[in-house]
Amino acid sequence: MAIGVFDSGVGGLTVHRRLVDRFPQADFIYLADQAHAPYGGRPGEEIVDLTRAGCESLFAAGCDLVVLACNTASGVALRRLQQTWLPGYRKTLGRPINVLGIIVPTIEAATGLPWEHEAERRGDKVEKLDVLGVFATPATVKSRVYEIEIDKRRQDVAVFSEPCPDLVPLIEGGAGAVELATAVEAHVKAISSRIGRAPDRAILGCTHYEMVADMFRAALKPGTPLIHQPGATADALEAYLAKHPEYDPGTSGRRIFLTTGQAGPQNALVESFWGGPLSFDAA
Repeated sequence: MAIGVFDSGVGGLTVHRRLVDRFPQADFIYLADQAHAPYGGRPGEEIVDLTRAGCESLFAAGCDLVVLACNTASGVALRRLQQTWLPGYRKTLGRPINVLGIIVPTIEAATGLPWEHEAERRGDKVEKLDVLGVFATPATVKSRVYEIEIDKRRQDVAVFSEPCPDLVPLIEGGAGAVELATAVEAHVKAISSRIGRAPDRAILGCTHYEMVADMFRAALKPGTPLIHQPGATADALEAYLAKHPEYDPGTSGRRIFLTTGQAGPQNALVESFWGGPLSFDAA
């Protein structure tokens, strides 16, 4: 058995890297849907269909558990798939399967509260707001998932989201450091202008953005804490596997990288982040 990791492109490798470090003996299959990347500007129904197809491919490859290392897929498609597709597909396959996302552990990290917690609505005046900036794809921003779910748990956190439609194509295309830094700086200035000041904390709400986290740190106010999704996801998966022994992550340390796009070596930015040459096989 193996753990599947799915993303529209190479951004999910940021989560995958942390999962490999946390579970070195586990078997992993990574699938990048580069033929259809980016997901951020696609209609919701299309995102659901593409995410389901990616999960089906990973289940067919031997995975019982799939992590959606993509905010857009997690925010737009995950709940639909869990409620309307997974129950029947489990019966079809005749074995335990599940799909997990990265937004739940991110919100837990941002609020410091478990997902099950909901704040009591008292209507009290909040003396000091914690202003949280979220940088994400247009589809994730449109879903308002971070605003809705954080507000359920913390009334003292104000969430402002900034759509960044250019960043994923730039990262996937291997853009240079100057072009990437210029784009990041523009988005940081845009969200600060809308808020009226710099955010107190920030979520990099697209796993691609972890590859340019240093550029966000440089553009944000010095010392601004960043909430990192890879670490939060690894913590959540470790807790999940401890509670669900029916999912076997494997023990041979196998690593398979697949893409629906053009097979072959990845660009220099991806290889630099991964720490060495990285080549994808055709899915």
